[in-house]
Amino acid sequence: MKEKGFWEGAQAAMPTALGYVSIGLACGIIGAPYVTPVEMGLMSLFVYAGSAQFAMLALIAVQAPVAAIAMTVFLINLRLFLLSLHASTYFRHTSLWHNIGMSSILTDETYGVLMGELAHTDKVNPMWMHGNNLNSYVAWFVGTVVGTALGGLLPNPEIFGLDFALVGMFIGIFASQFQIMQRRIPVRNLLIILAVVAVSFFLLLTVVSQSLAVLFATLLGCTMGVVLDGQ
Repeated sequence: MKEKGFWEGAQAAMPTALGYVSIGLACGIIGAPYVTPVEMGLMSLFVYAGSAQFAMLALIAVQAPVAAIAMTVFLINLRLFLLSLHASTYFRHTSLWHNIGMSSILTDETYGVLMGELAHTDKVNPMWMHGNNLNSYVAWFVGTVVGTALGGLLPNPEIFGLDFALVGMFIGIFASQFQIMQRRIPVRNLLIILAVVAVSFFLLLTVVSQSLAVLFATLLGCTMGVVLDGQ
């Protein structure tokens, strides 16, 4: 069987890319009063994080200090360190530069697409992963820049449901992954892991920020998965 390459990876990322275009448009429209299309384009190229960019725009709007903006982006994106660390375990025999390239533009959604692919095969071509990542990367860049350029033409993007696009896309990816995982992992174990993540997240919210709560809840969920897998 022919190994899947770059274009197959890009094709697998099409649902993600379409979602990124729509939410990118919303991000651009919201940010139009505060940044130019060029500035938004640079932000999308170098920050490339939906939730972090929305947070950046909110902080820019209130003229927050640069240090506060940088720290906020760092905390929001900290979870991507865990995702990249886990994804790299499937590319141990790949060159360092390939791994750096894949990790640099990995997102929650492209990671989810990778996990879905790994449910059907034990090995993924690094070029497939580059296609998955790059298609989503370009889609986000185009969406945010076009949205900023459109600016005031759509002063209320919520009426089109653009603000829900990212959430809806992530729910779709999660539902697909859950169905696939049921074939390999007992449903009881999956429900226990989800319960641990959900409960720990809400408890952690009382003592740490939302970004750190997501990070620590994820770590606890991973720990529970390892414990259950060892039983």
